[in-house]
Amino acid sequence: MQLANLIFAQLVNGVVLGSLYALIALGYTLVYGIVLLINFAHSELFMVGAFAGLGVMTLLTNPSVAARFPALAPAQHFFTSSGFGTLCMLVITFLVSGIAVGLLGVFIERFAYRPLRHAPRLSALIAAVGISIFLQNAILLWVSPAQLAFPNPIGEGIAFTIFGTDISVLKVVIFVTAIVLLVGLDTFISHSRFGKAMRATSQDREASGLMGIDINFSIALAFFIGPALGAVAGIFNGMYYGSIVFNMGFLPGLKAFTAAVLGGIGNLRGAMLGGFVLGIAESLASGFISTGYKDVIAFAILILVLIFRPGGLLGESVLEKV
Repeated sequence: MQLANLIFAQLVNGVVLGSLYALIALGYTLVYGIVLLINFAHSELFMVGAFAGLGVMTLLTNPSVAARFPALAPAQHFFTSSGFGTLCMLVITFLVSGIAVGLLGVFIERFAYRPLRHAPRLSALIAAVGISIFLQNAILLWVSPAQLAFPNPIGEGIAFTIFGTDISVLKVVIFVTAIVLLVGLDTFISHSRFGKAMRATSQDREASGLMGIDINFSIALAFFIGPALGAVAGIFNGMYYGSIVFNMGFLPGLKAFTAAVLGGIGNLRGAMLGGFVLGIAESLASGFISTGYKDVIAFAILILVLIFRPGGLLGESVLEKV
């Protein structure tokens, strides 16, 4: 019975971790699906989202800020005096941070990637690495080189207990939010006018332009949605682990890219599935083997999947677009 409880506890942790990976992986797969670019700067946009969230949260709740700007005191009292106020504060934090990081993604696409759209792919790849290094060092120099504490307004309350495992409200919120966003994005891409335009652009950019689709807008939309979801993941990552730092994006970004490849890069549902598979595999490896082997196990699974399914779990082997 104790073994079953331990397995279930690790599965819960894995699902939460997989939710974060899936949110980040969607940014990789959206961009790759449209412009065939592996946007390595996406991991740093995830990091910037965490810092943006901390900034908004500090502005809305920190008494020292209200002491300097007394006009904020009534708003801070509302956001900190009740559960409804806390909920409103979280919604504002996610919206402002998501929009800000999404616009940053659009800015990067417009001035760094678009001029290289017809250049060799290696040029855009090098540009992505350069932007990643720039963003990481910008936070290091302009914000803080230290590890910063990240508040958890939701608290450590227990939502319910299953098989002897206490499941916190924060874990439930992370999972439910991730599922809602993932399903919402899948529905948007599948059924909305803009989503259909993005799919058409992915399939044949030139033909889509001849049919009246705004190619630049479709690509920019992908660069907005992906970083916005990454910002949500960054805020949740800070709340879950309790701190953020300027280089926090590297490993989660690498794992999320792995999840996207595992599920089938360019496939939204594959990115979701890959994130959850990777998160659960890591959690089980940490609980039953060793935390030192969790990365080894995760990448071993990737290698095995790609040996037998080169296109990923939900991907298809198709001719390369040129």
